[in-house]
Amino acid sequence: MSVLIVVPARYKSSRYPGKPLAELRGASGAAKSLIRRTWEAAQAVSGADRVVVATDDDRIRAAAEAFGAEVVMTSEACANGTERCADVLARRPDLQPEIVVNLQGDSPLTPPWFVEALIAAMQAEQGLQVATPVLRCDKETLEALLEDRRAGRVGGTTAVFGVHGDALYFSKEVVPYTGRSFAGGERIPVFHHVGLYAYRPAALAAYGRAAPGPLEGFEGLEQLRFLEQGLPIRCVEVEGRGRVFWELNNPVDVPRIEAALLRMGLD
Repeated sequence: MSVLIVVPARYKSSRYPGKPLAELRGASGAAKSLIRRTWEAAQAVSGADRVVVATDDDRIRAAAEAFGAEVVMTSEACANGTERCADVLARRPDLQPEIVVNLQGDSPLTPPWFVEALIAAMQAEQGLQVATPVLRCDKETLEALLEDRRAGRVGGTTAVFGVHGDALYFSKEVVPYTGRSFAGGERIPVFHHVGLYAYRPAALAAYGRAAPGPLEGFEGLEQLRFLEQGLPIRCVEVEGRGRVFWELNNPVDVPRIEAALLRMGLD
């Protein structure tokens, strides 16, 4: 079953313009751009047949090609990474994967087993149209999410899902509301949504035809369009295995990610 990883990247981020080209220092002190670190994370995934960077910006294209990435230029009208993935397939009929993985360009700390878990879930259940990983929060991650909200920053996303794993909702708020703090090592009922998706091409095509709904607009979360259209999203719980996961959403996240790279010994 062929698997294509798409790394969508846009320059005109409202919260962090030029974010894909932001430099992040690793454990050795060497600086690499965010888009390069995310592309390298994609290259580490087993079971993927091809990795492409999808962008509408020539600065990102030039930077990505300079470190050896294959680039697909997409429309400036793409509002989010899912639309950009759909545009890749529309523009490149030579790419006919059975599974498309969207590894968003601001996720350099994504471990390969997160992606591999999604691919395995899609391969095991042919009727599955969309899947995304969720990671149970530890105390440090929960506090970081809550601190973003206290500071008025739009940061990480949380997910709630039913007994069979299908998503009930995703939010930039910390859900579910618990009204309490948790001790170290205590099992926390809050799940950090990992900005990563696997789709069937038909689901991507349907997404591109659907208009954004009000919940997608309110939250600024692209995956809510699937839920508003009645298309289930399977939440696949993954394990951190001691790795820190955090996306680069705001400039304040740069030192968080650099500290994680240092802690994990990643160059």
